[in-house]
Amino acid sequence: MKKKFILETILLIVLGALTSLSHPPFNYYLINFFTFSILFIFLYKKINQKISKKTSFYFGWIFGFSYFLTNLYWITISLTFDKNLSFLIPIAMIIIPAFLGLFYAFVTFFFFLFKQKSILSAFFLFSLLFGIIEFVRGFILTGFPWNLIVYSFSKNLSFISIISVIGTYSLNLIVISFFTAPALFILKKSKKEIGVSIFFLLLPILFFTYGIFQKNKFLSKEFKKNPYIIRVIGSNISLDRFYQNIQTEAVINELISISSPEKERKTFFVWPEGIIPNTYQDQLSLYSDIISKYFNKNHLIGLGITKREAEKNNYKYFNSFSVFDHKLNLIDNYNKIKLVPFGEILPFESIMNKVGLKIITNNIESFSKGNKRDFFKININKEELKFLPLICYEIIYSGNLTKNFDFDFILNISEDGWFGKSIGPKQHFSHSIFRAIENGKYVLRSSNNGMAAIINPLGQIEKKINYGVSGYVDFEKRRVLDKTIFSTLGNKIFILLILLYIFLIFSFNRFRNE
Repeated sequence: MKKKFILETILLIVLGALTSLSHPPFNYYLINFFTFSILFIFLYKKINQKISKKTSFYFGWIFGFSYFLTNLYWITISLTFDKNLSFLIPIAMIIIPAFLGLFYAFVTFFFFLFKQKSILSAFFLFSLLFGIIEFVRGFILTGFPWNLIVYSFSKNLSFISIISVIGTYSLNLIVISFFTAPALFILKKSKKEIGVSIFFLLLPILFFTYGIFQKNKFLSKEFKKNPYIIRVIGSNISLDRFYQNIQTEAVINELISISSPEKERKTFFVWPEGIIPNTYQDQLSLYSDIISKYFNKNHLIGLGITKREAEKNNYKYFNSFSVFDHKLNLIDNYNKIKLVPFGEILPFESIMNKVGLKIITNNIESFSKGNKRDFFKININKEELKFLPLICYEIIYSGNLTKNFDFDFILNISEDGWFGKSIGPKQHFSHSIFRAIENGKYVLRSSNNGMAAIINPLGQIEKKINYGVSGYVDFEKRRVLDKTIFSTLGNKIFILLILLYIFLIFSFNRFRNE
């Protein structure tokens, strides 16, 4: 029995690790037909066996641990920049995937708890539990919806176009059924299993048809010229600027050089998150002489910078996106709402500080959370810019971006240098594609040590600055799509899909009993 348990553990570890290869930058999504089908068959075959609650929990956890260990290992790279935090690397390497593995542990735990002997009822239960748990993972404890299974299709734009209607979580649930469908052929006891399997394997045809329809609809739209050229900067400035005595002027001059301002062209320059070292928002005006040499009244500058607000005898700090004119007068500001645990906010900070822990991204106390997110509406010389700002990993959240969608594009700034030359920045970038399709808006992404791009509402990358390269891309004109169904209904369709799966579970269970 012990030898069998060890072999089962090895199997689940292998399945979890292989599933990671379906995600960016590899996108070997065909692997998931193998891994999910085998995982389902493995679990279903054990329904009639006496499996303890502890063992049922363990099956999902070891699969999840292997899965997250192999596709999120890069998170620990952020601990290498501060020597005082290097002792946490092996701890974080284990603790993070061990914690995230608990979500998949609940999948298998409830799968055995609600044991369905009908193959089809078990199939829909398996998919439903995975889909719900992935949704919960996106919200609990601030949420971390990274590498949902559906992100394995990030390069298959016609297929994922349907998320403009049903959303990412709904497609994620369907995709899990899609990948598990081959198992029905193997376990089949009647034509019902074959029929359901064929249905899910043919469902992509419907999605591809919708994707072609959306593409034709988008391409039929006339281009509309933007009031300003939006010049999105991709830079490759080392994170040493935070840890060594690098002059602020040197970084500003490098950004100016990359930006290549032209005096007669109305241009909104977008610089990455937290790009200027040793400077708070209220101190940036100290460098107005440098800026005014190259920028004039035709120019605006947007960048990520730390904002501080006096509070009694202390300061509150915000990770902000700020827009300035050519004299570095502040025009508008957004304070980040979704803060990264341990990266920007330290849970139980007073206790953690006593053992020498601090936030990774700066040498100050935790950032404070912004009050709300709304789009910028900037009026300059009777010209109007309307865009929704998202800072760093705020782009990974599906739904609830804002209540008012009367803006022209989404602007995402990021600092991806914390994750080195790993797969992390590529995974981060793929989320922008999903947000563009869901909301029917262009996504403009400015990144340092990552990838900068212009992504249209179909998810197509129209222009891009590759990883490790400095440069810019210009967003001069756009096509406008109608408001998407998902941006109106949000995840309500996901709830309806959950109810449909529950109905199918009970229906096929009843058919079996009859």
